[in-house]
Amino acid sequence: MGKNKNVTFNDIAEYTHFSKTTISRYFNNPDSLTLENQQIIADALEKLGYKENKVARILANGKTEFIGVIVPDLYHHYYSEILDQILATYETYGYKFLVFIGNEHEETERRYIEELMAYKIEGLIILSHTIPSKELADLNIPVVTIEREDEFVSSVNTDNYAGGHDAAILLADHGCDVLLHINSNSCKGTPSYGRVQGFTDVCRDKGLYHEVFLRNLGVDYTATYPALVSIMDEIENKYPGHRKGIFASNDNVANIILNILVRKYGTLPDSYQIIGFDNSPISREAVFPITTIAQKIDVLANEAVSILVAEMNERKKRRPVLSQQPVHKTIPPVLICRETTEGHNCFIENKRSH
Repeated sequence: MGKNKNVTFNDIAEYTHFSKTTISRYFNNPDSLTLENQQIIADALEKLGYKENKVARILANGKTEFIGVIVPDLYHHYYSEILDQILATYETYGYKFLVFIGNEHEETERRYIEELMAYKIEGLIILSHTIPSKELADLNIPVVTIEREDEFVSSVNTDNYAGGHDAAILLADHGCDVLLHINSNSCKGTPSYGRVQGFTDVCRDKGLYHEVFLRNLGVDYTATYPALVSIMDEIENKYPGHRKGIFASNDNVANIILNILVRKYGTLPDSYQIIGFDNSPISREAVFPITTIAQKIDVLANEAVSILVAEMNERKKRRPVLSQQPVHKTIPPVLICRETTEGHNCFIENKRSH
């Protein structure tokens, strides 16, 4: 056929000796055909140079190949990096993404979800914390969450408890006589609260002197910096002369703590050890690279999309078998040691799997 001619269903039917109805079924309900006939048509499409009309296919079967994504913010490097990994899965699965930033505004996120549903998204990935999973489950489309409350929907989470455990062990092993954890006020039902639990369980089991600071740290630098200045002033007043080990809730918080100390002392004092969480770029790029509990962000993103695609594909079958229980996957973290615990002459990243 001529290279510039649009290939029609008539052309495909004539080439394969199938009816136009059969060709239509291949595009709109392929499971209704035998695998042999599906392969015959697929081979014909390649030989004829068929270019699919996406708009026509959406109008025909209502499947948009769109996935909605809602993230809390892009201030925290973790969210921007995991979003980048989610978008990269297009090469593997062929789904496109519509992304909204919720900024922790519950009603705003509800409007965003209404907008996404109007675009006939086939699935939804949620990283924000505002809307309960029961409400998300009632949307009647596949939903997968990452690192948030997930009782009624499928999810992918890091083993946060293991991360808190490993952070406390490292600080104790490095001779810190006061272990401190700084985190936002968070619900005990959220996966990230496992960082608090893992940390405190180790301290209690080993009889280590410790304190946990749960405060409103805000969602951006303007709010977070003064909150951390206040906490650090409190720590310095309460624990003068002690070797202090700080486990921060994430790398952004760890980096601000590091900056506060460097501005005050001109360097990171030997009396402080700092560990972050996430292994976001800021932990590697800090003035002293930050030891961190690394979330496997590429694995989290790929697992989330994989679970979602499996659920979406099941719903496209003539007789779908839908799971009655959500799928929950937990990914182990990795401890990466850098200068804020290993000393300023340390340039090697030591990785220890939990």
